[in-house]
Amino acid sequence: MWMRRDRLVVTLILATVFIADLYFNILPKVQEKYFKNDCTCQDFKTTGESNSSSRDNWQNPSTDTRLPITSEAGTLLSAQTQTGATGSQLQRLFSHPLYNIQTPDLRPEEYLLQREETLNYYIRKVSRWNRHQRYYNTAANISATVQVVSFEPESSWVKFHMGINRYALYSRDDPNIDQLLKDMGKIDIINAVVKPSGHHLKLSLKFQDFGKAMFKPMRQERDEETPEDFFYFIDFQRHNAEIAAFHLDRILDFRRVPPVVGRFINVTKEILHTTRSEDLKSVFFTSPANNMCFFAKCLYVCKTEYAVCGNPDMLEGSLSAYMPGLTLAPRLSIPNPWIRSYTFANKEEWEVNPHYCDTVKQFYPYNSGNRLLNIIDMAIFDFLTGNMDRHHYEIFTKFGDDGFLLHFDNARGFGRHSRDEISILAPLTQCCIVKRSTLLRLKLLSQAEFRLSDVMRESLLRDNLPPVLTELHLLALDRRLQRILKAVQKCVKKYGEPHVVAEDITETQQHGHVIAR
Repeated sequence: MWMRRDRLVVTLILATVFIADLYFNILPKVQEKYFKNDCTCQDFKTTGESNSSSRDNWQNPSTDTRLPITSEAGTLLSAQTQTGATGSQLQRLFSHPLYNIQTPDLRPEEYLLQREETLNYYIRKVSRWNRHQRYYNTAANISATVQVVSFEPESSWVKFHMGINRYALYSRDDPNIDQLLKDMGKIDIINAVVKPSGHHLKLSLKFQDFGKAMFKPMRQERDEETPEDFFYFIDFQRHNAEIAAFHLDRILDFRRVPPVVGRFINVTKEILHTTRSEDLKSVFFTSPANNMCFFAKCLYVCKTEYAVCGNPDMLEGSLSAYMPGLTLAPRLSIPNPWIRSYTFANKEEWEVNPHYCDTVKQFYPYNSGNRLLNIIDMAIFDFLTGNMDRHHYEIFTKFGDDGFLLHFDNARGFGRHSRDEISILAPLTQCCIVKRSTLLRLKLLSQAEFRLSDVMRESLLRDNLPPVLTELHLLALDRRLQRILKAVQKCVKKYGEPHVVAEDITETQQHGHVIAR
């Protein structure tokens, strides 16, 4: 009797092992071999050329100069015949038809903020600030005249906030962004506050025009690479990576990174003498080299040995424009489905399961709409910068599920020019979908006329702290761009272009131009 029961148990165990092996190993290989064109991406509306022609176009993506844009009517717009712009390489890029695709006319409710409500809110904040400054001076027995701040509705930071809409943080041709960069690079600082951080020192700076920016000080020389033994979650935060990420985001036409500019700060006059925080004042000290230094009271490693120092007072860093406050514009912070394991040994499911994307697409909000496509845009952006630390992303709640993702905190990018971390591209390689607009711009930036490293070099020269990136980091952008195009090419060969390239560009008969959806 017991022997029969043992045989039954063994039989059941063997049957379970066989079924698991069949489902997880044999069946996927059979599907891949005999059903290559059955894509799991049918939820996304796509159009395109036939498989044979699309594969021909992919044989040499870096020399494809026509860059056809397929509209719903099947019309192909040849970008080659429309590029007659003169000027710098960057100007010619931004004059290209791909950078002049019009968005639909915005209705008032499609802007993040309503003007009257927003201006009244900022007026109240300025009044409260002036009142608190008088109270502080009285309590501290400071006889100096209170510096009254006046609110200017035409300030560049106010215009930036008012221009945020459901499609991007700013429009392509918004001249105010360049003005905002100039203002942040020179306007007087009137207050400094430590920004809470797990590992790194950050300061929130307030300007004379009541604008605010996040200051990240220089911690690493331009030509230093992140040591190979460093885990991504203990890597340095680089101020120049924040600056470069903004310029790259603009060149890719995502416009999801808040404006960032480099600036030299006098840590004595512009931080120590302006701050009202006694905690911040208490962590200033003079180093053995007679440089003025300070650190912050962080959760983990902000101690004197991790301090930043001026030379003797001047310290370079990045200034990132603040977004509207959460009271005006609530945001959601959402875990990235492709989040990494922040431990020394464990791995996340996506790192061991090549079919992980199929699981992601079963759940809201990735089972419909643009959210998954926006995640893939973000992965492409992070792969180009080398940023492995994208554990969360944020969206404005007003714009709902199809709103764009904010690409915050890019300081851990551009750490190693000698290594391409291909795992960052997992959302692309596992899901095998990409927006047509994103793909066409990547192909354009792979051409000699608009080479990504060249336009980035030119764009970064406009910053106050050139050179922002070393030449090796710029060349790494070209190499990584080719790896992205090869990854898409592999998907196209496997599934066909109609299943891989998601159409987000259409042509209107009425206006005769293309509109990004």
